[in-house]
Amino acid sequence: MSQEPLEKMMFQLTLRRRGISDQAVLRTMEEVPREAFVAAGDRSHAYRDSALGIACGQTISQPFVVAYMTEQLQLQKHYKVLEIGTGSGYQAAVLSRLCAHVLTIERYRTLADTARDRLEALGYFNIEVMLGDGFQIPPGAGDFDRIIVTAAMEQIPEKLLERLLPGGILIAPVGPHHGSQTLVRVTRTDSGFERKELVDVRFVPALPGIAREL
Repeated sequence: MSQEPLEKMMFQLTLRRRGISDQAVLRTMEEVPREAFVAAGDRSHAYRDSALGIACGQTISQPFVVAYMTEQLQLQKHYKVLEIGTGSGYQAAVLSRLCAHVLTIERYRTLADTARDRLEALGYFNIEVMLGDGFQIPPGAGDFDRIIVTAAMEQIPEKLLERLLPGGILIAPVGPHHGSQTLVRVTRTDSGFERKELVDVRFVPALPGIAREL
């Protein structure tokens, strides 16, 4: 048996052992080629359950965190999803197999351009990659059934919560930029917003504005 099939088998086993039970999420995690989203020198480590560095000082999250956040979103095929923090495009690719449309916003031009080209080459055509500020969503983008933030926010902006449709769910790592954060799930209800703390995580900081360099 070659190394890659063994790694991929362990990859699925690890997700199941750590509590991922949604079969659609597990199937999608198996189908999306994670090795296509990591740096060339890290491809032999693509299916290990660890975060890996990418360009612009950012990271591709560990597979368990990607699967866990995706599962917590409770996606349906007709949903419109906003992602803040495109990075490599891996999380967007996973989301795109489970919903109708993904708008993903990235503040680093290099990452946005690379992710857009990669996703198009791999055939993920229901993803729009936008260079922009995740704290200032363009009004014309509309509202969303689900919002996922893949960088640490010290607090969730009210303006972001307002972009959730009724019954919508937002999931984000909340806490200090330098240290660990707590993954928080916010649900928009008829009476307001319900907040639930999930698990401790560690993400790179979410910063306002478009990066001046890179």
